[in-house]
Amino acid sequence: MSELESRAWLSLVWTAELLPAALDAQLQAESGMTHFEFIVLGTLRQAKGSMLRTKDLAAAVNATMPRLSRVVGKLAARGLVERLGGAGDARVINVHLTTAGRRALVHALPDHLALVKKIVIDRLDDAQLTALADVLEPLVQRLDPQNRVGFAAAQHASTPAGE
Repeated sequence: MSELESRAWLSLVWTAELLPAALDAQLQAESGMTHFEFIVLGTLRQAKGSMLRTKDLAAAVNATMPRLSRVVGKLAARGLVERLGGAGDARVINVHLTTAGRRALVHALPDHLALVKKIVIDRLDDAQLTALADVLEPLVQRLDPQNRVGFAAAQHASTPAGE
């Protein structure tokens, strides 16, 4: 790698390592949830009917089924989501965002966005933000050509079983 390639690569790697930890610390301290739990709740909020099949939710948040199952169990124990069986198939489990989960997400959002602005958005001018989006969007497309992850994936996921 050239010096510029190395600098760019290491900057991306360290951002990918440090950013989630900073987001996680803020959310845990101020909202009592992890960044991953926040992403799960936010993804459910964006889904049709605030509900997704577990396999679709796992894909949308880029998680293994065991990791998602553990987190959904913790969220369900706190009343933030509920597990619902599929009417037509007992093997299917849907995860539904509860009213309490929606409230927790709404409560966490302002402080979370303030941190995002403080550590990322406010550090860059409009030209740099445009450049950042222009650089990262093709990388995301390369890493996820089927658009399996993110809010768009949740919105386009199949209708939960039983509906």
